[in-house]
Amino acid sequence: MHTLSLYEVKSGLLSKKFSSVEITKCFLERIEKYKNLNAFITVCPEQALESAKQSDQKIASGTAGEMEGIPLVLKDLYMTKGIRTTAGSKMLENFIAPYESTVTQKLLDAGSVFLGKTNMDEFAMGSANITSYFGKVVNPWSKEKPLVPGGSSGGSAAAVAGHLCVAATGSDTGGSIRQPAAFSGIVGIKPTYGRCSRYGMIALASSFDQAGPMAKTVRDAAMFLKIIAGYDEKDSTSVNEAVPDYESFIGKSINGMRIGIPKEFHMEGLSEEVEQSWQKGIDILKDAGAEIVDISLPYSKYSMAVYYIIQPAEASANVARFDGVRYGFRAEGAKSLDEMYEMTREQGFGDEVKRRILIGTYVLSAGYYDAYYSQALKVQKLIRQDLASAFEKVDAILTPTTPHSAFAFGEEPTDPVTMYLNDVLTVTANIAGLPGMSVPICLDKLGRPLGLQLLGPRFQEGHLFQIGEVIERNANFPSLKEIN
Repeated sequence: MHTLSLYEVKSGLLSKKFSSVEITKCFLERIEKYKNLNAFITVCPEQALESAKQSDQKIASGTAGEMEGIPLVLKDLYMTKGIRTTAGSKMLENFIAPYESTVTQKLLDAGSVFLGKTNMDEFAMGSANITSYFGKVVNPWSKEKPLVPGGSSGGSAAAVAGHLCVAATGSDTGGSIRQPAAFSGIVGIKPTYGRCSRYGMIALASSFDQAGPMAKTVRDAAMFLKIIAGYDEKDSTSVNEAVPDYESFIGKSINGMRIGIPKEFHMEGLSEEVEQSWQKGIDILKDAGAEIVDISLPYSKYSMAVYYIIQPAEASANVARFDGVRYGFRAEGAKSLDEMYEMTREQGFGDEVKRRILIGTYVLSAGYYDAYYSQALKVQKLIRQDLASAFEKVDAILTPTTPHSAFAFGEEPTDPVTMYLNDVLTVTANIAGLPGMSVPICLDKLGRPLGLQLLGPRFQEGHLFQIGEVIERNANFPSLKEIN
């Protein structure tokens, strides 16, 4: 049962091939068996089994919701009422959320069963899931040496790839759904900014953050996104745009669609195997009747610089609330209020969070605001114009998701800037607020997954599912049926 897709699990539950309790028990056993992956921060066995029993009763009575009885996991930055929510940080090690996020409430309303909360880079700051206070997450594709799963949604990626759940929520600020999806051989989509509510998500950079699904197949991701998308009056950035039936795009022909290939993404540092996987994707789409169009995104080369000014600026403002006064960790032994703030933040935050607070505070400071933050906002507009112009000529853009495959522990870059370059191909979508999806394409010579990224115009997620399913169907990507 554990290798079934969301679509197959839903069909199996409704046809009574198995019960929600049976499949929930199956996943809980696997979570216990593969604790070495460290994919979870909190597991909720009693709550999950009780939810599964209720779902079986609803299925029997014909009152099942759209995700009734389907065991899911949640990245640990979604507020879940009565369940610990840590954001991977010592600062929130024992924090019990007093309310439910909109995304998780939508999943509960649809009948989902929550197995637990997944590990993540601390406050979503990281590209390898090695900054979590709760330890590193191991990629299920690891063989002779443990690989990183990507970040910051590495726990969710490992749980889906390792068949510890049916699907998972992630969040994507600069690639935190798509990059781990590529490293872990699964599908992940970052919707258009404003498509999913951010209410009840612990914020990293509020103008970039977006909720999204991580799943085994493109169809699964389409089914999942339909549930969590939609307007929410509790989120001022939520957009009141009708949510289509994304699953209806699966299986549609892409004959005549125009797919853009940006020359700027053939960049230095792209491995030869990544280039070859990109060409494989191009050939698949061409054979399916799509027209391949060479395009240029001249300002995209500034995306990393823009992102790593705006994101730390917003992050430093967002984590200012963690001061030891109202909730979360508080350092002992302080002799004054100022000392309590300093000791709490020094002891409560990890190195990466401190680094981004310093960068963000620096670029927002009086002497440097105009030189850095103000300039970054201007270039952000140019990047958005670049993409808007491109989408007047093409229906979607195809690029690699990452410059290389997952690296092993101990092989990660030692300097932060090189580590940040893991997001070099994904940040452009966040800067422009556009939807982006990663689909597995092949394995490299070391047996590590590679993914391709599809970018689309605002609110055109349906086209990404349509094109992504064609790539998936023809790529013959080898599913990880069992962990090594």
